[in-house]
Amino acid sequence: MSKLTSDKRVLEYELNLSFSNIFCFSTTRLGGTSSGNYSSFNCNEFCGDNIDDVLENRKILSKLLPQNPELFVFPHQTHDTEVALINRDFISKNYDEQRTILEGVDALITDLPKICLCVSTADCIPILLFDEKKNVVAAIHAGWRGTVNRIVRKCISEMEELFNSNPEDIHACIGPGISKYSFEVGNEVYNKFCEGGFDLEEISMMNSSTGKWHIDLPRANEIELIQSGVNREHLEVSDICTYNNNDMFFSARRQGIASGRIVSGIMLLDNGRY
Repeated sequence: MSKLTSDKRVLEYELNLSFSNIFCFSTTRLGGTSSGNYSSFNCNEFCGDNIDDVLENRKILSKLLPQNPELFVFPHQTHDTEVALINRDFISKNYDEQRTILEGVDALITDLPKICLCVSTADCIPILLFDEKKNVVAAIHAGWRGTVNRIVRKCISEMEELFNSNPEDIHACIGPGISKYSFEVGNEVYNKFCEGGFDLEEISMMNSSTGKWHIDLPRANEIELIQSGVNREHLEVSDICTYNNNDMFFSARRQGIASGRIVSGIMLLDNGRY
């Protein structure tokens, strides 16, 4: 199971114990320099926080990882299904060119060591993937729109096409996100999942006291991983609800959109973890 570090700044995944050449994590709200609704460990530059605080928090984050990343990759997510390959060509580009490539991207893939792929969430579902045979990692931001539009399947398909990955070799971590009991949705969202062919008996419930539907986003993405060919035994689910644990993790439903974000990242290490 995933567990918090002693300083409670980072949630580390059990997957790290099985493989010496990767490190995957999710940040908490604690131990950073940001203030207000961004208090205090916000590393996302797109949510309105002071950029100096964001950069300082990233410096703090880099020191918490087993190796200092050569690059943190933060896409500007738009709840779509665009997947970007982070390769040598990307690394060789200047900052502005990289930003252009990362605009509207919600999933990242790389086989390069010491490149930390990051997705930012505050109730949406972060998913981290590792192909143990091809040494390829990916990070996915799956909100309800990305989930409905099968971003998990698209990312795994890209791994298959680009690196000849076999889904049976892929391990997946599902990080902190909003739970079924906290994720109340309107009929239009429920209908999107219905139209998308999801098993609504499995991933939804009606709250009889409010007459509102609730969607289980972590479970929906867990099913997507399995249906994409990932073994159940290769799944690690944090089971942490961001809405119910807002003291520890950012939640946009609790704090509003102008607030901090959890960063979930995965990095291939150079020549092993130590």
